[in-house]
Amino acid sequence: MGRMPVLPTPNDVPGTRAPPAPDEGPWRRNLAVCMFGSFTTIVAMTLLLPFLPLYVEQLGVKDHAAIVQWSGAAYGATFLTAALVAPVWGRLADLYGRKLMLIRASLGMAVAMALIGIAQDVWQLVGLRLLAGLLGGYASGSMLLVATQTPKARSGWALGTMSSAIMAGNLVGPLVGGALPPLIGIRATFFAAGAVIFVAFLATALLIREAPRPRDASGKPVGAGWAAIPDKGPVTAMFVTGMLLMLANMSIEPIITVYVATLVRDAAQVTLVAGVVMSAAALGSILSAARLGKLADRIGHWNVIVACLAVSALLLVPQAFVTAGWQLVALRFLMGLSLGGLLPCIAAVIRHRVPENAAGQMLGWSVSAQYVGQVAGPLLGGYVGGHIGMRAVFLGTCVLMALGALGNAWVQRRRRLGLAAS
Repeated sequence: MGRMPVLPTPNDVPGTRAPPAPDEGPWRRNLAVCMFGSFTTIVAMTLLLPFLPLYVEQLGVKDHAAIVQWSGAAYGATFLTAALVAPVWGRLADLYGRKLMLIRASLGMAVAMALIGIAQDVWQLVGLRLLAGLLGGYASGSMLLVATQTPKARSGWALGTMSSAIMAGNLVGPLVGGALPPLIGIRATFFAAGAVIFVAFLATALLIREAPRPRDASGKPVGAGWAAIPDKGPVTAMFVTGMLLMLANMSIEPIITVYVATLVRDAAQVTLVAGVVMSAAALGSILSAARLGKLADRIGHWNVIVACLAVSALLLVPQAFVTAGWQLVALRFLMGLSLGGLLPCIAAVIRHRVPENAAGQMLGWSVSAQYVGQVAGPLLGGYVGGHIGMRAVFLGTCVLMALGALGNAWVQRRRRLGLAAS
């Protein structure tokens, strides 16, 4: 492998400017652009939730059962392809640059959103949603770029701030989808989303700065895979932790409205309280992600991960025995506060435990594992809630989170013993 040229120091060349301190440089601007781009693309992916059945009906589907089925297929299509291609885009980012992948994702999403607005039948809608997932990946790519371009001492805070932007997009998307169509129409809503993402594309192309990719002696980009990771235990633990995070968030989705109906006397308030319960965890995570990431920079990412999983497990127990809707809202909010530190710490641990030229692929696999939890959570929650009981959903998720905390503590302890022995 060719050696990098040695740059002259200020002592070598009189009058030159001193190199930037580790906490300076373009990483703050990169973070701001990535936050904006991630927020807008996540909003675009989720804004169709409130009006998707109406759009499916506009595209010619009239039977009620068919509308529900097509709506589910269209919504899930994006996340299916995104999960499948995340490691591929991560690998290409390792080889050819993270900024290039963000440019590809933002331009691809802008085009896909505009095309969804001119779909003529439901098959085109599903196909274009598949295309959006295939071409997208801006949020996961942003996490990768921020993880690798931010000083290690600030990575937890930066990744926590990024997580807040991503979760805010998930929270705001359905709100935008509920407000815009009555004002400008469903198709124009997709065009507006595409236009905003195109602004993110321009900002990404013009403002983000990335360090040059390493190359070998022949000038080819250097990449590495799973075999290049010396200690695979921490990375595997992070994959499982990411899956557990999404599973814990999504496991109550199928039962929440029915569960709230047992707590709220006024039937007219059930859907409102259910919506607040769903939003409470996201709001808590938005508020805590950056703070917990900053804390992790000081006390260690592993410590925050174990603590977050343990506190989440404890908070799930009283959720199974609440007697009023406000109690469930408060507990979900507290659980969101505890879960907010997991995503930034997961990304930080992976970034610190793998070679720099393998970080993209490993973070891509981490995203895929999170999508597995996002799909498995509602499936398991619905099955357990329907066959065993709704309280069992909370208690079963509690057991899984507790096992995750114990597993991470064990991996951390084994790693410390290995370092002490060496």
